[in-house]
Amino acid sequence: MKRAVFPGTFDPITIGHVDIIRRALPLFDEIVIGVGRNNDKTHLFELDTRLNWIREIFKNEPKISVDHYPGLTVDFARYKNAQCILRGLRSVTDFEYEFQISQVNKALNPEIETCFIMATPAFTPISSKIVRDLIIKGGDYKPFVPDEVRV
Repeated sequence: MKRAVFPGTFDPITIGHVDIIRRALPLFDEIVIGVGRNNDKTHLFELDTRLNWIREIFKNEPKISVDHYPGLTVDFARYKNAQCILRGLRSVTDFEYEFQISQVNKALNPEIETCFIMATPAFTPISSKIVRDLIIKGGDYKPFVPDEVRV
């Protein structure tokens, strides 16, 4: 079974995240969406809220499961028996950051690959950080998130 972990804080999940996940579905037998806790970030939304949004978005997709984890993504991938950590790339800056992480993960566990999927061009400017800023400042965030994300 080919299983991938798609990690992130998803604070909130965006249409760009959903696009990467849906485009990756034909490549894997299962995708585990892993909601990580990043101690360097202050989350706008509670973990349970983020998990519930993701579960609602993918409720009709049997190849997707959702879980959360407190530690390293590579350890979570091993725990879930995943062969791949799936990441989306929007820019060269994303690539440089993700490349470094993938090299460290490979050193920690050589059996787990990192697979990159390029963002659909229309979604490249969308990030959770930008969406959070829109929400905090009262802007219209709705075009950038799935319908299930309402605050």
